[in-house]
Amino acid sequence: MTRMGNLRGQRRAFIEAREKQDATDLASQTLRAVMAGTILVQVHCYRADEMLSFLELAQELGFKVRSFHHAGEAYKIAKILAREDVSVSTWADWWGFKLESWDGIPENAAFVHAAGGRAVIHSDSAIGIQRLNQEAAKALAFGRRAGLELADGDAIRWLTANPAWTLGIEHETGQLAPGRRADLVVWEGDPFSVYSRPRQVFVDGRRLFDATRDGPLLPGGARQSDYELQVAP
Repeated sequence: MTRMGNLRGQRRAFIEAREKQDATDLASQTLRAVMAGTILVQVHCYRADEMLSFLELAQELGFKVRSFHHAGEAYKIAKILAREDVSVSTWADWWGFKLESWDGIPENAAFVHAAGGRAVIHSDSAIGIQRLNQEAAKALAFGRRAGLELADGDAIRWLTANPAWTLGIEHETGQLAPGRRADLVVWEGDPFSVYSRPRQVFVDGRRLFDATRDGPLLPGGARQSDYELQVAP
């Protein structure tokens, strides 16, 4: 029922899994795979002390943390997270909705980036996930307002290369390079502007949306909808 108790329970589970090398239950297999480095560890937490405690646990047991998710207080230990090469998957400006997130600040991602870390803009909102480009724009603006020198390309990495690395698929996607998946969006203007609209969307090299047509395309050229909007001249 306490953070200390949580950590004790986690530590005990890992140690028991390590001692039960012949155990075939899924939980033990999973924890042994974590300690062997074949599973990328994603940790849900908010506070800096929680992150530091789990990093100490990981160091004791010999595994690496790939990313802390939400991590509203990551800015407090940004240099440590950068040194340990742990990404921070966070919101642009969500904070204060519960005590654990009370110290969250909208400059969080920018401070992580400025410390040399890997910032990732994410959302577990069904609405926010549809406009992560605008969420990244907010995080970029907050960082610049705080006096940090940030390029637009930095914020693009918060949506592309850094998430791909966090998921362990950086060799497949996340950057424009030969042999990578052609997951592309062509915007009519600044991708961080609320006034810009996507003109074309490609997934794995296949065009799934084209704004010059009557609607998004499905494989084979079928229309997304049976309805068409007729605009009067």
